[in-house]
Amino acid sequence: MSLVEAVANVIVGYGVAVMTQILIFPVFGLHTTLAQNMKMGAVFTVVSIARSFALRRVFEAIRMRSAK
Repeated sequence: MSLVEAVANVIVGYGVAVMTQILIFPVFGLHTTLAQNMKMGAVFTVVSIARSFALRRVFEAIRMRSAK
């Protein structure tokens, strides 16, 4: 179930990113197509996954050091 949760989190995060861009970009005078928003959402999603992985590794290393 952890894999299902992780996949669901990525899918929902991608949808939230795209919808947020569609709603917020025009407020700042940025006008993009749906395809551009989807591509940017994909980039943000990959960055988010990498960030989450890196932080998980850092905290796991801290946990392992403090367990010694």
